[in-house]
Amino acid sequence: MDKKFPNLFTPGKIGTLEVKNRIIKAPQSTGMSNVDGSVSERLIRHYRELARGGAGLIIVEYAYVDKIASKSAHCQLGICDNEHIPGLAWLADTIKDNGAKAGIQIEHCGRQKFLGTQPIKSSSRIPWPALLERCGRDAIPEELTIDEILDIVEAFGDAAKRAVDAGFDLIEIHGAHGYLLTNFFSPHTNKRNDCYGGSLENRMRIYIQVVRNIREKIGNDFPLTIRLSGTDYEPDGFPIEDTIQLAKALEREGIDAIHVSGGDHHTMIHQVSPMAIPVCHNVWAAEAIKKEVKIPVIASGSITLPRYAEDIIASGKADFVALGRPLWADPYWPQKAMEGRPEDIRPCIRCNEGCLERTFFKFKAVTCAVNPTVGREGELEITPAKKLKKIAVIGGGPAGMEAARVCALRGHNVTIYEKNRLGGVLHEASTPDFKADIRAFRDYLITQINKLNIKVVKEEATPASIKDGGYDVIVVAVGGVPIKPDVPGIDKPIVISALDILNGKKEAKQKVVVVGGGLVGTEIALFLAEQGKDVSIVEMLDEIMKDVATTDKLAYSEKIAKANIKIFTGQKLQEVKDNGVVIVSKNGDSTEIEADTVVIAVGFAPQKNIISEFEKNTGIEVYTIGDCVQPGKIFDAIHTAYKTALRI
Repeated sequence: MDKKFPNLFTPGKIGTLEVKNRIIKAPQSTGMSNVDGSVSERLIRHYRELARGGAGLIIVEYAYVDKIASKSAHCQLGICDNEHIPGLAWLADTIKDNGAKAGIQIEHCGRQKFLGTQPIKSSSRIPWPALLERCGRDAIPEELTIDEILDIVEAFGDAAKRAVDAGFDLIEIHGAHGYLLTNFFSPHTNKRNDCYGGSLENRMRIYIQVVRNIREKIGNDFPLTIRLSGTDYEPDGFPIEDTIQLAKALEREGIDAIHVSGGDHHTMIHQVSPMAIPVCHNVWAAEAIKKEVKIPVIASGSITLPRYAEDIIASGKADFVALGRPLWADPYWPQKAMEGRPEDIRPCIRCNEGCLERTFFKFKAVTCAVNPTVGREGELEITPAKKLKKIAVIGGGPAGMEAARVCALRGHNVTIYEKNRLGGVLHEASTPDFKADIRAFRDYLITQINKLNIKVVKEEATPASIKDGGYDVIVVAVGGVPIKPDVPGIDKPIVISALDILNGKKEAKQKVVVVGGGLVGTEIALFLAEQGKDVSIVEMLDEIMKDVATTDKLAYSEKIAKANIKIFTGQKLQEVKDNGVVIVSKNGDSTEIEADTVVIAVGFAPQKNIISEFEKNTGIEVYTIGDCVQPGKIFDAIHTAYKTALRI
């Protein structure tokens, strides 16, 4: 395969702005600004690293435009006051000093206020359902008056002027994703009967007013783009045909490029697509708009690998590609692609754990499951070890490989002991096609082990063999073991572990009961249902997918409904019979479910006995990481491995 990407690395132009390549860092909130919206040292370090990675243009995360109701998220960047300008100038200069052009996105959150604090303002009194569930009636927005709308239009223009004064090269208006402007554009959220509601012309009005106000304040030559959702994917929302008309109107008003995305927060799987959704999810919308406008079009959304980006540019579907999560997974994605080494790119797996789940829903700053340095730039850098050591890493799964990789980069002499194959449970985890993103990450880790010439011993490590090897340090990363419920009949032939199905050792028959409705249980149920099996899930909690990320839960719920998977919650496995299972509810009622295969997916247990063996019988310093300590997700395995390797 040709590893060069010639179309991706040709210069491009957005209005008067010359961009060195076709790669743009898409704006995404980091939660790293100060509470008052001012630029922090941490934010500077973050964008410095992104700019060094080779992208042609960095569009800084959305900045709120007024002090009334536009702020959406915790520690969000602000551009609503002249006192923000000094920090913004520092940020713009930092990006430009490190090789990229600097843009900034300006925004009003409308009904989508993660903070959940009043006032919440929108086109109509239609709340964001997730916020309504969390905050009750406080989540219902106030309907904006016409005077308030005109004030917001002015606020956008004033914010744009501040961006120019701060030294940014480009301004992007956030007109997508269910924020305020789309609250007016979408019939789903706009129930007004005045000049801002009803017809397409009326629903577009605030967009036109915002662009005109900005142009009055910054002139006609300054590069100005807008981000639009091709559709909000709401059943009563706006279709691509409406967005095309909006894009053409904005082109006439002097917009220099259309940045195309999709969805809103209610349809978040189309906005921040999890791995269960196909890659390049919203490129179709960029292609549709590009056919109708003469200005450049920017495609975005799950463009995870260089070959996808190259194809988009080469085939004329868009003029630029915007990468959000992929540049958090690896800020040097552009540089590595340009150098023809895409195998060295740490790929985004679209798990949404660090960038969405632990950020917006748990109010932390952004991080990344596969890249622990995001948000910790300058703190968790790989540096040469003060004393070089001979290290045995026991286990070649994700935690073991990451620890080995980092230790080797620090200069240590590393050997991995893996009795099966490098990759560990990443092989099983990536078996379903809806988990295919994990395959690229597995292959990346294996490639790094090979490139670093890390020795791999294909045998089971013992305290004796490790002791005889003359090692200074042992890193135990043997993973967890599947939990086996202690119930009558659990050893019957119809009982199979989820891992044995995923690794191909055993096959399920037609009528399947999956015991366990967590992440693994849900995914194995979907995997089997896609093969045409008749599947039921038994879960002792009151709901399935308790440990599943929000976007995965949304995507899997849709798949479960389509596959007709039967769900039994609040039920515990009581017995396995030759022809099925007996389950019992919390109040003692029992039910029999017929089955010819029973799949056990109730979780994993740590292997603390193995840790104890090496601690007691080697006399060597022992570190423990990953599932053998506490079963978790890829996020937990990689973060514990990386941070442990920095301490050795």
